[in-house]
This record gives sequence, structure tokens and C-alpha cells, in this order.
Amino acid sequence: MAEKNRRGEDAADDRLDDVIDDTVDDDAIDEDVEDDEPVSRGGTATRSRRKAEKAESADSKSKAKAETGRVGIFGRFARFIREIVAELRKVIWPTRKELLTYTAVVVTFVTVVVAMVAGLDFGFAKGVLWVFGG
Repeated sequence: MAEKNRRGEDAADDRLDDVIDDTVDDDAIDEDVEDDEPVSRGGTATRSRRKAEKAESADSKSKAKAETGRVGIFGRFARFIREIVAELRKVIWPTRKELLTYTAVVVTFVTVVVAMVAGLDFGFAKGVLWVFGG
């Protein structure tokens, strides 16, 4: 007991653990839970939601298979093109002024980086020639 008090634990923690252990009903755990799933001591809402999610995923998979199974290659290609057009309509295209500004920023940044790399390359080349004699 003295060791527990040194760690900041007291008898109230032990009583609380006993109360929690007594309130858990092991019979309430669903029997059809698969072995690879972690065992949850939650209420029935959790188990029913898990069952509903499994049923929905099975239904959506069967519907997806049925929809893609009926459509031929040309139908799928046409749907692909329609989806591309729909996505491109969502794009916020820059104005001409924004485009020119962005282009100038990119060109300036690339020029600065190229100048830095060229300077470092020139410096290292001169250093190697100085160290090894050339």
C-alpha cells in the first residue's frame, strides 16, 4: 500500500476499479464477433452499427459489380471523359494577371536556384583543383 501511495495511487482507485469490473456484463458481448476483431465491451449500439456497416459494404460491392458488369468498354470510356469534364469545371482557373505573376515568380526562383548551384559548382571545382593541384 505504501508503494501505491508513493506513486500517487490510493484506495479510491482500487475501489473504482472494482466498481467498473462489477458493472461490465460479459454476457452482453455479442457472440458473432469475428476472432480477428478486437473485443469491445461497448453497448449494443456499437455492435449494431458494425453489423449495419458490414451489410452496407456488401450491398455496395454487389451494386458496383452489377453496374460495371453491364457497361461495355465504350460506356466506361464515355463515363471517364464525362468525369474529366466535370472535374475540370470545378477548377478555379487563374486570370491572365495571376498567371503572369505566377510565371514571373517561378522563373525568378528558378534563376536564383540555378545561379546558386552554378556558384557552388564553380567554387567546389576551384577548391578541388587547389587541393589536388591542377
